[in-house]
Amino acid sequence: MAITDWPVDERPRERLLQQGAQSLSDAELLAIFLRVGVVGKSAVDVSRELLQGFGGLRALLTASRDQFCAYHGMGDAKYALLQAVLEMGRRHLAEEWQRGGCLDSPQRVRQYLSASLRDRCREIFAVIFLDNRHRVIKWEEMFSGTIDGATVHIREILKRALELNAAALIVAHNHPSGVAEPSSADLALTRRLESAMQLLDLRLLDHFIVGDGEPLSLREQGGW
Repeated sequence: MAITDWPVDERPRERLLQQGAQSLSDAELLAIFLRVGVVGKSAVDVSRELLQGFGGLRALLTASRDQFCAYHGMGDAKYALLQAVLEMGRRHLAEEWQRGGCLDSPQRVRQYLSASLRDRCREIFAVIFLDNRHRVIKWEEMFSGTIDGATVHIREILKRALELNAAALIVAHNHPSGVAEPSSADLALTRRLESAMQLLDLRLLDHFIVGDGEPLSLREQGGW
């Protein structure tokens, strides 16, 4: 049965408008995104099959183009739309941070970093530039690389910090493998960066590594 034949108060879109997006299941939210089903199946039916096939919402949202488009009824148009939605979500979070919000707890940092860097297929090295009251000046993804590494140029980080008149930095990078354990190279880079920053009277507050679980704070692990 098509969704348009359902009782009005059971249709996902109408329920979202009346009760809010949080009241819908993963399948119902995905059905609104898909808009239509396929022959013999409603959008909700297709959504349930997709979630079951991928093993959940996170796996679906991070699927490659080939994996996503391999499912019947999916294609480049829907994949492009999905990627646009995900990127808008990331940019919305970035804008929220860049309105002068104060980073008053490591947990707030972790929440943002998880949303921004987890599940990226390549390693990204990002920097949060802060003023002397630890208010966010800017968030920038400065370097990207292959699946297992990104080349980081300390001089470029320092140059950007001076341009933005930053007083402190938080740096972060993701491990596409999902394992948030620091390598010897991660620790060596952090030490070199902090030493260079001290010459310019800048403070390195922390270096986070983002994997499948909660981002790892090198500062909380005993520093570097």
